Amino acid sequence: MSIVGIGNDIVKVSRIEKLVECYNQRFLQRVFTAAETAYASGKARPAVHLAARFAAKEAFVKALGSGLREGLNWCDIEVINNQLGQPQLKLHNYARQACHESLNATTWLSLAHEQEFALAFVVLEEKNV
Repeated sequence: MSIVGIGNDIVKVSRIEKLVECYNQRFLQRVFTAAETAYASGKARPAVHLAARFAAKEAFVKALGSGLREGLNWCDIEVINNQLGQPQLKLHNYARQACHESLNATTWLSLAHEQEFALAFVVLEEKNV
């Protein structure tokens, strides 16, 4: 297997707090899935977890190399957790087509966050044929 894309991003948590404060549901619905918003709202400081998910979305589009265009939107890129709590990307619509069908790639995601910043790292790896 070979790596076909790498992306990373760092987000200041206060930036997400300000966007939620200013635009509330409009921002949340445009950028996050209902499951992502529900996950974050169950945490003591939701903006930390939203910032990590936003960073993951940015890191994915960097790894894909397309940016946020060609029919791709934020909610096509969803961060979920497996049964052990490991974050993973669940792709929908154009994101799924571009990654799984066009590139034949699987995704690897790592998230980190602390008080001021959230970080994401995405690797796209070609699947065995």
